[in-house]
Amino acid sequence: MPSEQAEAREQALAERLRSSLRGEVIDRSHPGYEEARAVWNGLIDRRPAVIARCAGTADVVEAVAAAREHRPVVSIRGGGHQVAGSAVCDDGLVIDLSHMKGVHVDPSARTARAQAGVTWGELDRETQLHGLVTPGGEISATGIAGLTLGGGLGFVMRTFGLSCDSVRSLEIVTADGTVRTASREEEPDIFWAARGGGRGLGVVTSFEFGLHPLGPEVAGVLVLHPYERAEEVLRAWRDATYTAPETVTPEILLWSVPADPAIPQELHRSHCVMVGAVYGGPPGDGATAALAPQRELGPPLMDLSGTVPYVTLQSANTWRFPDGERYFMKSHFMEDLTDEAIRTLVDWDSRRPTPESLIVIRTLGGAVARVGPDDSAFAHRSARYNVSIDAGWRDPALDEAAIGWARSAWDAMKPFSSGGTYVNFAGLGEDASELRGAVFGSHEERLERIRAAYDPEGLFAPAARRP
Repeated sequence: MPSEQAEAREQALAERLRSSLRGEVIDRSHPGYEEARAVWNGLIDRRPAVIARCAGTADVVEAVAAAREHRPVVSIRGGGHQVAGSAVCDDGLVIDLSHMKGVHVDPSARTARAQAGVTWGELDRETQLHGLVTPGGEISATGIAGLTLGGGLGFVMRTFGLSCDSVRSLEIVTADGTVRTASREEEPDIFWAARGGGRGLGVVTSFEFGLHPLGPEVAGVLVLHPYERAEEVLRAWRDATYTAPETVTPEILLWSVPADPAIPQELHRSHCVMVGAVYGGPPGDGATAALAPQRELGPPLMDLSGTVPYVTLQSANTWRFPDGERYFMKSHFMEDLTDEAIRTLVDWDSRRPTPESLIVIRTLGGAVARVGPDDSAFAHRSARYNVSIDAGWRDPALDEAAIGWARSAWDAMKPFSSGGTYVNFAGLGEDASELRGAVFGSHEERLERIRAAYDPEGLFAPAARRP
């Protein structure tokens, strides 16, 4: 519990916010406090002093003003779905945008304006009314803000780029309380930094995305292979990625067979190799031909490939990562996937502590690599793959074993890495200093200069240091 002096400071901050916000102010005594402080990753158990649940941009301006006056540690919550749980802080102020859910789609201009509390599932629902998409993540419950600010790997990135590549403009409240629009023409330094630079620039309140024709039906591959063929399938998959067209975004997972009614029960939760790919264009003969190499990697355990609604594709894995369970994820960017790297991956995957844990390899290139290496803060345009070691578990008694497995597997893959790490899969808070250069690469110095220019007193500096 906070001391009497700290309690008085917290009360003063809460009263300041209650006097100026239209949204709800939640302190430790509020009946909704426990629910409001919870985030997706049940491993995160932080107790902020005050949560300012903003109803709109004007509330954000007031929350930033209160933070300047009272100087608490500040964190910013969008969807609250990030692995490291940086949306919440201990004993500080959470500027909570999770109830800011406005979405407006302009199908003629092929743009969407979405507030920072929107999730990818909510955005996809609106854009797919018009057969349009902006590239999002692979879990529909993920917030658009955190994923986009960190870059945004996803199912159609080789065709349409990262999530941040479709940003046309954004609205941000900087540390001085000014509401700014950042684009290529206005506030270009903020616009550069916000596309891959993570957090610490201010409070982004909305994004304008460019949209691309896709859907409502998309063609995809989902093939399950027996685990005893893991190395063979990985080598064949790697070779197929070298010639994959930009319309195809392949990935491969070392995971467990899902408990899906369409799959025989005796296979549920057993180890397998999953090959997935999405075609970034209309279904038909062209899609079938382009996806064929991803389906023809040897005799499968099951082939579930076909055509599905885009919103179904985007939400297909959401149930496998439920709120409140425990997660730890850490990744490497890689220029190649050597036979030795494949053997190392399979070796460590065979030691997985739980069926929910997995290893994912995503293929970059295509539209991701066509953006200039210095055109945005995202520092890993040239990488061919991202390898993510993802521990998932329910029982707190497994914390040490699950995190230890993921850290050890990540360490074992380090010799094969290009030295880069994806900020959205970068471990927990204690990993921040170790990974700083790996996350932002040669862009780190420019990012620091931009942050200092807009936040000279360091109001958002603690947020900038988090993964």
